Amino acid sequence: QVQLVESGGGLVQAGGSLRLSCVASGRTFSSAAMGWFRQAPGKEREFVAASTVYGYYSDSVKGRFTISRDNAKNTVFLQMNSLKPEDTAVYYCAAKLVGSMWAAAPRSAREYDYWGQGTQVTVSS
Repeated sequence: QVQLVESGGGLVQAGGSLRLSCVASGRTFSSAAMGWFRQAPGKEREFVAASTVYGYYSDSVKGRFTISRDNAKNTVFLQMNSLKPEDTAVYYCAAKLVGSMWAAAPRSAREYDYWGQGTQVTVSS
């Protein structure tokens, strides 16, 4: 079992930055693909970024968001810069135990086994 706890959300003006954190406990973090997803009101949950050995990004955040991880602290981060009002959503951290960290990280929410409770990010115009 893996428990995930997100933090770092909040209210920010357009053009600003936030850094989300997700702390994992319970299983081997270094063998887990870690993903960030978001869900805006009335919309489906969508892929934002994910990490195995490499980072993977949706086109909508590429160049603005950066995913990183600290395996010693069982923590994955999402640095969000140049935020836009359309980035407003609840952001979720997810984990999937994988056989090889050299494999590409999944982009589908259905492939992830564990989820955090979410953290709200609101970007005002």
